[in-house]
Amino acid sequence: MADTRFDVMGIGNAIVDVLAHAEDDFLASHDMPKGGMTLIDAEKAEAIYGAMGSSIESSGGSAANTVAGIASLGGNPAFIGKVCDDQLGQIFRHDINAIGVGYETPVLEKDAGVPTARCLILVTPDAQRTMNTYLGACTKLAPSDIDEKLIASAQVTYVEGYLWDGKEAKDAIVQACLAAREAGRKVALSLSDSFCVDRHREEFVELIEGLVDILFANEAEITSLYQTDSFDEAVEEVRKHAQIACLTRGAKGSVIVHGQETVVVEAHPPARLVDTTGAGDLYAAGFLFGYTRGKSLAECGHLASRCAAEIISHMGARPDVPLKSLLAAEEA
Repeated sequence: MADTRFDVMGIGNAIVDVLAHAEDDFLASHDMPKGGMTLIDAEKAEAIYGAMGSSIESSGGSAANTVAGIASLGGNPAFIGKVCDDQLGQIFRHDINAIGVGYETPVLEKDAGVPTARCLILVTPDAQRTMNTYLGACTKLAPSDIDEKLIASAQVTYVEGYLWDGKEAKDAIVQACLAAREAGRKVALSLSDSFCVDRHREEFVELIEGLVDILFANEAEITSLYQTDSFDEAVEEVRKHAQIACLTRGAKGSVIVHGQETVVVEAHPPARLVDTTGAGDLYAAGFLFGYTRGKSLAECGHLASRCAAEIISHMGARPDVPLKSLLAAEEA
């Protein structure tokens, strides 16, 4: 096995988030399915951006948020994802390097005419986030961007399901998963979004059975995967297919399944509920940070819940305070 350089190698869409508050009627007037993620083109992105009003811009992307959380906990993660050499791309690269995440993916030149991705996130008064994503340069992630030596040097390769929306990106992910397996490493997958699951159900089931060691999904995603209205039925199905499955249920906490073992984790109460953007991403960060340090599933789940609680207490999908110091204060 190669020397371990990273705890977790995240692979995902490199996106700059644009967050704003909105009322439900704003979502309805723009035909947005509340709580979901809709892929949009450049023209619609401009139209929504112009109507959003005051907003906050910050680097995002599901797997990128997860590795940012791991870095905040004191871990040593890295990230693979594609940006353009434009203003938003420069913001993304600066932000991810500044927080201690290794990032070496070659950038897309400006003359390619494909700008860096952006996700327009509307947060309604009930703290639900509705996302509209223009993928841009993300769609250009290709197998040639996968450094198999880097993959082999990470304990866990963590991939986001959103990548299945692009043919080349999908090929890149399969290559990365195979490289991780060949190196004797672990593979983790986040299903990302129930609409994403609807688009790629059969492929996800095949991937989970063949290459994935740790699965992350929320209640809507796992019930969509197995086409059932019953969470309990979905739990029994995923038990047959996934080695470890971490299933989040919002305020109900989470359930971690490993063979016949079932660990129920209570939701850690947030200081206040402001914005659910990134809750699943930071749950994965806490779990994987604990997992790569040999913690028990229960300990990993508690850490995951604590990280999710921090992220939903403020706007944005990156920690407001270093998670390492927050956890140290709790344990003192």
